[in-house]
Amino acid sequence: MNETVVVSQLGARMHYAVARILAQEGRLGHFFTDICGTKSWPALLRTLPPALLPPPVQRLVGRVPNGIPPDLITDFPLFGVRSAIRRLRIADATEETSHAVWAGSRFSTLVAANGFHNAAGLYAYSGDALEQMRAARQQGMWIAVEQMIAPRTVVEAVLAEEMRRFPEWTGPPQPNPYAETFAARERAEWALADCIICPSDFVRDHVVAEGGPAERCVVVPYGVDAKDRSDAAFRAPGPLHVLTIGEVGLRKGSPYVLQAAERLGTAVRMRMAGPDRLPPQVRRRMERSIELRGIVPRADIAEEYRWADVFLLPSLCEGSATVVYEALASGLPVITTYSTGSVVRDGIEGLIVPERDPQAIVDAVRYLADNPQVRASMAANARLRASEYTVDRYGARLLDVLSQLHARHGGTQ
Repeated sequence: MNETVVVSQLGARMHYAVARILAQEGRLGHFFTDICGTKSWPALLRTLPPALLPPPVQRLVGRVPNGIPPDLITDFPLFGVRSAIRRLRIADATEETSHAVWAGSRFSTLVAANGFHNAAGLYAYSGDALEQMRAARQQGMWIAVEQMIAPRTVVEAVLAEEMRRFPEWTGPPQPNPYAETFAARERAEWALADCIICPSDFVRDHVVAEGGPAERCVVVPYGVDAKDRSDAAFRAPGPLHVLTIGEVGLRKGSPYVLQAAERLGTAVRMRMAGPDRLPPQVRRRMERSIELRGIVPRADIAEEYRWADVFLLPSLCEGSATVVYEALASGLPVITTYSTGSVVRDGIEGLIVPERDPQAIVDAVRYLADNPQVRASMAANARLRASEYTVDRYGARLLDVLSQLHARHGGTQ
């Protein structure tokens, strides 16, 4: 055994930050993922002009884990394509959970079957890890599992409540027969893990409330590298520009953004950038008060932050939304909730409002619109706060936790 760590990850979340950080330190034993743009046929497709590829294929082959040596990467492209096709057919929360159970168990089984390259530890992600964690435990490895969002039981309870409140968005609540299967996977992973990495107090609190071991939960906030892309302190006269980025839907608190926008009227300009599955009648209502931008490519997202004076994300359930870190780095005051799992401090970098409270959003927006000096001070504080949550700072925090875990497991420093 040595001090290296195997990382397994579905998708390209946070641009493969954990694997890149470990590779930079010479501690990455191996990296498993579904589709990688530098391996097998996705690498061949990357040689074609992008215009010849459908947008979903462009996104898949664009998954390039920079900073990770190709010889340390194993991908499962056939599984990845099958998973992507299944995702395109998802129509509701039940189908999404069903897919998550299938994809997580299948991916985890593939990782376990490929072995762990004599590594000391395993770093995996909740819901996608159970089979490989069992295999790693049999080999005497230490195990860290990242709980990316609040437990599934919490997510389901939030969605059920919102469906009752806003049936016109998705229809009335329906039983989700796959939710308990996913939740059972999470609980089994917590039982096996030596450490449960939580990105926020919000996630840790809910893991413990759902029976997870408090003594093994560690909060490690994320970090992003984003340039200051806002001129919020020197904005032109006119209505305040309020930006939301993320999927437009119930979990993100979008109905309350709509209610707030309707109450604010022409006093502000509100914009939402992100995918959605909105029914036509809801879309028509939203478009009367909010500019819906749809999916904005990462290459163009800087323009969205430059447009904004204030960032708004009143989520009801998150892990720790990375768009909030980006907004802070862009010098934007942030209006958000505790449930967003952010590092925003109330009255310093922005305002923390209660969940499910559109009037609180209205009051916060009006306060920032009417107090330019406060807004400018929060913008400056946002930049300072973001400097504490870069990828390098995140890496240092994460490596410290993993090194302690390795030492407790009988390793040497």
